[in-house]
Amino acid sequence: MEYKNYINTFCSIKNGTVSIDGSISFEDKTLPAADFIKLVYKHFQISYPKFYKMDQLSRLAFVVSELILKNNPITLKNEDADIAIIIANSASSLETDEEHQRNISDKNNYFASPAVFVYTLPNILIGEIAIRNSIKGENTFFIFDKFDADFMSSYINSLLNSNKIKCCITGWVDFYENKYEAFLYTVEKEKGILSLEHTSDQLKKIYNN
Repeated sequence: MEYKNYINTFCSIKNGTVSIDGSISFEDKTLPAADFIKLVYKHFQISYPKFYKMDQLSRLAFVVSELILKNNPITLKNEDADIAIIIANSASSLETDEEHQRNISDKNNYFASPAVFVYTLPNILIGEIAIRNSIKGENTFFIFDKFDADFMSSYINSLLNSNKIKCCITGWVDFYENKYEAFLYTVEKEKGILSLEHTSDQLKKIYNN
């Protein structure tokens, strides 16, 4: 029996550009990464006080998740346990790990900041999205050298086809040394806004474009 699952919206943030479903929604190529992410947060009038307490990786993931869920509110259409969050990157939480290391490296002024330490695992960004949206389904974070469309399409389709979940927020979120890239999308068992088949080839096409 052939199963089909569908990409119903996607959003990317890279090189000073925000793109939703393939169309540029906002652009400012003058700012460093951290300032640009804050500008995107303000531009799209996202409101969440905890945003400014997050590390840079979580802020990036949070903003992109807000944009795709605004475009496709899967949390309103599905039970919280039926929604998965599956994300990957290449740098893990290295940006925050290095900040934590700097905080504790001076033996004469040792101070381990709990606010920094809590973000020294990359899957914390999944937790931030889950808490914000009361999502309680499957969640996993993978580390790859680069975005792996073959693996992600296969893994997520297997979860959907086995009825372990009904929809998923998934993709790639990377932030390290002022370099950043986020690409998240929603995939569901049912057709929706875009209704693009969730195949490896289709995923490569929208990711690369």
